[in-house]
Amino acid sequence: MQSLLEALGTLEAESRPQPPDSLTVEPVSTHVLVPEDQLLRLRKLSARTRVAQSDYLREAVDDLLTKYGALLREAK
Repeated sequence: MQSLLEALGTLEAESRPQPPDSLTVEPVSTHVLVPEDQLLRLRKLSARTRVAQSDYLREAVDDLLTKYGALLREAK
């Protein structure tokens, strides 16, 4: 018989939100150079919101790919 703590742990794991589609694939490391003022502002934003800088950078890439999606479709 399953203990109450085990049952609660199972329920908690099942109720966790799933990551966005962009995170379901294995991430690849990359190196990006940004102006220091942007880096400082990104760090401040991340500290205040407790959202990882990498999450903000992935969101920015997703936004750019959406914005320029028509160009990507034309290149095929």
